[in-house]
Amino acid sequence: MEVYKGLAISDGIGLGQVFVVPETPIRHIPQRQIEPADMKKEWQRLEDALKTVHSRIKSKLKGAKSSQEEILQTYIVMLEDVEFIKQVKTMFSSTKMNVEFVLNEKVTEMANMLRAANDDYLSERAADISDIFGQVIDEILGYEPFDFQQVPEDVIVVAESISAADAVILLRRNMKALVVTEGGISSHLAILSRNAQVPAVFGIPGVTQKFSTGNTAIVNGTEGIVVVAPDEMSLKEFKLLEKAEIERKAKLDKMRKKPAISVDGVEFGIYANIGLPEEAKKALDEGADGIGLFRTEFLFMGAVQSAKNAGSSSIHSVTEEAQFVAYRQVLEIMGKKPVTIRTLDTGGDKLIKEAGIPMPVEQNPLLGSRAIRLTLAHKNLFKRQLRALFRASVYGNLRIMLPLITHLSQVQEALQLIKEVKYELSAEKISFKKDVPIGIMVETAAAGIVADLFAKQVDFFSVGTNDLTQYTLGIDRENTAVASLYDEHNIAVLRLIKHTVESAKAQGIPLTVCGEMAGNPEDALLLAGMGVRSFSMSVARFPSVKAALASHTIEELEEKAALSLNSNLL
Repeated sequence: MEVYKGLAISDGIGLGQVFVVPETPIRHIPQRQIEPADMKKEWQRLEDALKTVHSRIKSKLKGAKSSQEEILQTYIVMLEDVEFIKQVKTMFSSTKMNVEFVLNEKVTEMANMLRAANDDYLSERAADISDIFGQVIDEILGYEPFDFQQVPEDVIVVAESISAADAVILLRRNMKALVVTEGGISSHLAILSRNAQVPAVFGIPGVTQKFSTGNTAIVNGTEGIVVVAPDEMSLKEFKLLEKAEIERKAKLDKMRKKPAISVDGVEFGIYANIGLPEEAKKALDEGADGIGLFRTEFLFMGAVQSAKNAGSSSIHSVTEEAQFVAYRQVLEIMGKKPVTIRTLDTGGDKLIKEAGIPMPVEQNPLLGSRAIRLTLAHKNLFKRQLRALFRASVYGNLRIMLPLITHLSQVQEALQLIKEVKYELSAEKISFKKDVPIGIMVETAAAGIVADLFAKQVDFFSVGTNDLTQYTLGIDRENTAVASLYDEHNIAVLRLIKHTVESAKAQGIPLTVCGEMAGNPEDALLLAGMGVRSFSMSVARFPSVKAALASHTIEELEEKAALSLNSNLL
C-alpha cells in the first residue's frame, strides 16, 4: 500500500481501478527562416490549424452541460481573439520565422504576463491560453492527441495534465475519481470536477510513473489523499467514508440554491467572484446574491473580444466601448442584484499592452506601480474605464471598487476624477446613475489600520484576504522558499480584519470578504464570528459555505472567533 498527499480539489471519495493517460510527447518546435515567396503559404498553415481546432472544440459543445459549455465557449473566444492573432501576424511579418515558432513565442509571452499577476484566477487563465494554442501548435506539427474516448468507464483517471476540452469527454465516462499532477484550485479542470461531483486530487508529481493502469486506488478528494493498492483496513475505512460522503452530498445539494441562514436566523450574502462577463450567467443560475468581485484585468489583456457583442471586430478590447459592452452584459444578466466591479488592478506584475503607458521592469512589482497607483498616474486610462462603468450603470445595480488603497489622498483623487467623468457625461447628454456606490479593497495593513478613517470616505469595503495576508506578513505567497509562512490565520491578519469589520459597522457601510478565506467553509465560520455577513467566492464553493454557515448559531461562531483573535500563537 502506498499513500500520496496532494491538493484537495473536489470533495468526495472514490474507489476503483486506475487508468493512466499516456503522457503527451514533448513538443519540439523548429525554428527556421521563411522565404518571402512562401510567407502567404506559411501563414495559411496557421489559419488551417486554427480552423481545425476551432471545429474540434465546437464539436465537443454538443451535449455539454452548462458549466462545460461555458468553458468550451471561453476556449472558442480565445481562438477567435482578433487582437492576439494580429500580434502574432505582426511578429510573423517582421521576423519571417515559421508560424509555429512565432505562435509559441506570443503564447509564452501572454501566459507569462498572466502568471506574473500573483492572482490565482489569471494564473489559471494562462494555463487555458497555453492549452488551447498548444493544440493549434500540435495541429501544425502534426502531433496526434490522445483520444479520450478510449478511456474506459468507471475508472480512476490518472494523468500529468488534462485540458478542459478533454475533461468534457472524460466527464461523460462516469469517472470514479481524477488524479492529476498539473492544475490549481481555480483551474477549469478543477471547476468541472467540482460541478460534476467527481472526487479530484491535484499536485502529486509524476503520477504517470507512480501509478499503473489496473492498480486499485482510493481517492479522497476532501482530504487530498490517494491510496494505491489499499489494505483491508483502508477498504473498511473507505466504506464508512463513502456512506458519510453520500449523506454530505445530499446535504450540499439541498443547499445549492437556498439562502445561507444560521441556525438562529441570521442571513448571509453569498456573492460570486468572476473574471469574464460570461461567468455572470453561471453565478446567477447557482443562486448568487450578486457579483462581489468582477476582475477587469482580463479585458485589458486582449483575451476577451467583448466588442463582438457590439457588432464590431475592429474595436480593441481595452477601449471604452468594449469595456462598456462587457460591464453592461454583466449588469443586465444580474438585473437588480448588486455587481461590484473592481477598477484595473494591474501593474509591473500584471503587464498590459496599453499604448502610451510605460511599464518599467521593477525589482519588486508587488510594491511598485500597480492598481490604483498606476491608474492615478495614467488618468486617461482611468477615466476611460470610469466612463465605461458609469455609462453601463443604467443597466443594473453597479458598485465600483478601487484596489490597493493605502492613502486617504488616493480615495480623494479618485473621487475627484469620478466627479470629472460625471460632469463630462452630463455635458455629452449621456445617461448614467449619479449615486453609484464607490468602495475600496482593504488588502494592506495601511488600509486595515485606518479603516475607521476610510469608512468615512467611501460607501463600502471589500476585504481581500490574499493580499492582506502577504502584505501584512511581508510574504510573497508565490515564493516557495517562504510560502510555508503564509498564514491567513496569523493573529495580526485576523485582528486587521476584525478592526475593518468594526469600522464598517460603526460607520454603517456594508463589508464583503472576497479573498480565499471567504470560500473556505471553516474560514467562513471564523469570519462570520468576527461579524462578516457577506462573502464572495467562486461559484463552486457556494454549497459547502452555505451548509457550514447554516449549521451554527451566531453565538457559537463568535466564541470560535474570540479564541482565534486572542490566541498567543503568532
